[in-house]
Amino acid sequence: MSDGKISALPVPAPDQLDADLQKYFRICEEKLGLVPNVLRAYAFKPNRLRRFIDVYNEIMLSDDSPLTKLEREMIAVTVSSCNRCFYCLVAHGQQVRALSGDPLLGEHIALNYRTAPLEPRQRSMLDYAWKLTESPNDVGDADRDALRSAGFDDAAIWDITETAAFFNYTNRMAHGLDLIPNAAYHGMDR
Repeated sequence: MSDGKISALPVPAPDQLDADLQKYFRICEEKLGLVPNVLRAYAFKPNRLRRFIDVYNEIMLSDDSPLTKLEREMIAVTVSSCNRCFYCLVAHGQQVRALSGDPLLGEHIALNYRTAPLEPRQRSMLDYAWKLTESPNDVGDADRDALRSAGFDDAAIWDITETAAFFNYTNRMAHGLDLIPNAAYHGMDR
């Protein structure tokens, strides 16, 4: 999509959105310096956008998870690597850079998390996320036991699973809509 589009489907102009969504976009501009293209694309169906925002914020930004925000972003990048999702690799790779302070970690996980400089606990988390993405029918008790052996409790296993599942969904939406990430992500936190 070299014609400047961010989605294969129409993207409404921000001034065409309801007041609450216009306000949310302004908050994104203030906090992030941009409105993520995924939000602009989801505005095609405003009620879905509202639900997407709620689910995303609960999974990725809430403070009540036993996983750190960095760990959740690492899962997002690993799942997106397995699915080869350009949008999420770029956007969440940037978040890994921002949260870790490491300008290379996002790309390292995106290209081959198995060779990234990770703690064994994090590696087991990403092994599970990859397997849940690549061969979900093969996930079983042994995989959850491996997470427990790495120090994750049941609440953490739930959150690892939910985060991986959520990004499998968003990756498929990004593929289906040919979503293009904001160009600004490429230079952020380098």
